[in-house]
Amino acid sequence: MADIKPSDFNRLPKESFSRRALSRRLKRAQTASMRHAKRFVVKRWSNVHQVRQRVVLWIIAMGVLIGAAGLQFMWYQSGYRTTTAANYGTYAEAVLGPVDTLNPLLARSSAEQSAARLLFSSLLVMDDTGHLNNDLATSVTIDNAHTTYTVKMRPDARWHDGYFVTADDVVFTVGLLKNAALRSTYGSGWNNISVRALNDLTVQFTLPSVYAAFPQALTFPIVPQHILKNIAPESIRESSFSSNPVGSGPFVFRLLQTVGNNQKIINMVRNTNYYGGQAKIDRFQLDAYTTPNQIINALSSAEVNAAVDIPAVQINQVDSRQYAVEAKPVNGGVYALLNTQSPILKDQVVRHALQLGTDTAALRRAVGNAPELYLPFVKGQLSGDIPPAPAYDPGQAKQLLESDGWKLNGSVRAKDDTQLRLVVVTTKDVDLEKTLEQIIDQWHKLGVAVTTNIVDPSDPNQNVTQNILQPRNFDVLISPMNIGADPDVYAYWSSSQANQNGSNFSNYSNPISDDALGTARTRLEPDVRNVKYLIFARQWLKDVPAIGLYQSTIHYVYNRSISGLPAKAVLISATDRYADVLNWSVGRRSVFTTP
Repeated sequence: MADIKPSDFNRLPKESFSRRALSRRLKRAQTASMRHAKRFVVKRWSNVHQVRQRVVLWIIAMGVLIGAAGLQFMWYQSGYRTTTAANYGTYAEAVLGPVDTLNPLLARSSAEQSAARLLFSSLLVMDDTGHLNNDLATSVTIDNAHTTYTVKMRPDARWHDGYFVTADDVVFTVGLLKNAALRSTYGSGWNNISVRALNDLTVQFTLPSVYAAFPQALTFPIVPQHILKNIAPESIRESSFSSNPVGSGPFVFRLLQTVGNNQKIINMVRNTNYYGGQAKIDRFQLDAYTTPNQIINALSSAEVNAAVDIPAVQINQVDSRQYAVEAKPVNGGVYALLNTQSPILKDQVVRHALQLGTDTAALRRAVGNAPELYLPFVKGQLSGDIPPAPAYDPGQAKQLLESDGWKLNGSVRAKDDTQLRLVVVTTKDVDLEKTLEQIIDQWHKLGVAVTTNIVDPSDPNQNVTQNILQPRNFDVLISPMNIGADPDVYAYWSSSQANQNGSNFSNYSNPISDDALGTARTRLEPDVRNVKYLIFARQWLKDVPAIGLYQSTIHYVYNRSISGLPAKAVLISATDRYADVLNWSVGRRSVFTTP
C-alpha cells in the first residue's frame, strides 16, 4: 500500500456546479413521474370499484385482529394487576378543640385525646374488635393472689427521637399520674398501686387488693422519662413538651399551626421506625375547630376529608353524595342524674314518677335514633336475667305524684307551699341541649317546672368542676358517662364516691348496691361478677338515682374516595377509631401481582 500522508484526509475532490445540467435532470424526473402516475394510478382507477368490497372486508378484518390483540393484551395485564391502597397522601380529619396541650396525660378535648392516641403508645390497647390487646406489652401475667401483674415489653419500641422505650418510662409515667401537682385527667386511681421496673423490659404492678378491671387501666399513654425527668410535675403543663411532644406512636409530631383566631392544625407524619409497621398514609392532619358548624363548613369546602364530633341532630347537613357516615355506638351513655340529696328528689316517689314520665324513645329519635340504654351498663356487658326497661307511663307518673301530695296548682304541682320545680343542668352541646329541650316538654306535662342552666366547660370563666359538680349544685344533671369495656361502675354509684372528689354525682347510697359493686370488682370469675352486677342493676332501677336516656354514639364522616374507619369496627371510646389507622389510606393505586 502506498504511503498515506495525514494531509490526505483533508483533501476533497473539486467539482464544478452546472445549473443547466441540474435543470435537465429535474425535467427528466418530472416526465418519468407523470408517465408512471398515468400508467399505474389513473389508467387503473376504474379497477378499484371492482375490488372495493374485498378492500373493505380486508380493512375490517385487520381492525378486528388488531382489536382482539389489544383486548388480549389488556386481559393479560389485568390478570396480573390489582388495585390497592395508595402508600402516600394526607389524611385530614376535623375534630373539636380546643388544643391547649399535646401532653397526653393532660388531654381533655376531642382534639387533644385524638392526638394523644396517634402520637403515643400504651402497654395495652383496644383493637378494632373492641377487645384488649398488646401494644408495648408482649405479655401480662398475674400471680396466684391476683394482686401482682408482671408486664413484659417489646424490645424494638423507640421514642420518636431514637431512644428505646423502657420499663423506667412506665414507672416514671405512673409516678406522674400519682402526683396531684400534675393535675392529670387520669384521676387518682393510681395512688394505692405500686410499680417497679424489674429490668429494662419488665415492669411490675402491685395492687392492695384484687381488682378485676385492672388490665383496662394499662391503656394509659407512656411519656418519655429522658425528656421530662428534670421538669417539676407542676411545670410540665407549661413546658415545651406540651407543645412539641415526643411519643412512640404510629405518627410523629411536626408542627402546630394556628389559623385565624380559633382553628389549630396538628400536623403529623408517619413514624418510619414504628414497631407496628409503617402507616399507609404519610401525613395525618388534625384540624381542630371550636364549633360543629365550622366542621360542617370545612367538609363542604373540602378543607378536610374526614370528620368526627358532629352532633347527631346536625348530621343531615353533611353532603351524602360526597361523604359517607358511619354511626358507631361507644361504651357510654347519656343519663339524667338525679341528685338524691336535693330537697325534692330525696323523695323516691318523685324520682320514680320522673322515670315513668320520661319518654326515652322520643329522646332517642330526637338525637338521630340513638341506641337504647336504660341501665348503668351498655348492651352486652350483662347476660342472663336482665331486668326490663321501665315502661313509659305518664298517667301512672301523675298518679304517683298525686298520691304523694303533689297537687296541680295551675300548670305546676306543689306540696306544702313548695313548687315541684327542678334545676336541670347540662353542658353546651347540641345533642345535650336537644335532649334538655325534650325533657322540659315531657316533664312539663307532668306538672314539673324546670329551671335550666347550660354551662360551657371550655369557658375559663365557668369553672364547672368547682361551681357545679363538686358541690352538686343541681337537682338534675344531664350528662354523658363513659362506662368503658369492663362493667365496673363503682366510681359512679358507690356511696364511697359520693363526695367532693368522687364521681357519684347523684349522691346515691344503698347498702345492697354497695355490696354488689364492691364484691364484683374484687372477683375475677365472670359468672360471679355477672350475678353481682345483675343485683346492682335491679336495685339501681328501683331506687332511680338516674334515668338512662340513650347510648352515646359517634358519627364518623369520611370522603368516599378514602379508606378510614372500618365498617365492622367496634369502638369502646371515640379514639378507638384509630385502632386500625395503619391501614387507612387516601386514594388507590394499580400494582402488579405475582403469578
